[in-house]
Amino acid sequence: MAPPADGNVTPMRALRRRAIDRRARGAEVEAAVRRHLLRAGLEDIATNAGCRFGEIDLVMRDGERVVFVEVRYRASDAFGGGAASVDARKRARLVRAAEVFLKRVPSLARFPCRFDVVEATGDPAHPTLRWHRAAFRADDR
Repeated sequence: MAPPADGNVTPMRALRRRAIDRRARGAEVEAAVRRHLLRAGLEDIATNAGCRFGEIDLVMRDGERVVFVEVRYRASDAFGGGAASVDARKRARLVRAAEVFLKRVPSLARFPCRFDVVEATGDPAHPTLRWHRAAFRADDR
């Protein structure tokens, strides 16, 4: 559909543009977090591992441990940090998604697991990061 003749953007186009911008911003932040964790010595296993229960942003290894990483971005800390937004419901979805991931990749199921949350604020290309190792446990659901 062509834009309106008067040059205004339709509400639907504005929504689509914001959704695309949000996805691009999320991908940029996740890439920055991934680089940070790789520099810290973790190894890549998977990115955006999804199933019907949800999506795990990053799956990595830290020695003999499988680490499921949730990335939370906020432009600022004005309304609370990103880690606070990982409530009981979100934790339960992440744990279920991790269980599905381990069933799909059974060779990793024998390793202990950890759930980390990385808060990112500021510029999506070069965010300020706060890494919460072992932010919650699978039995915290």
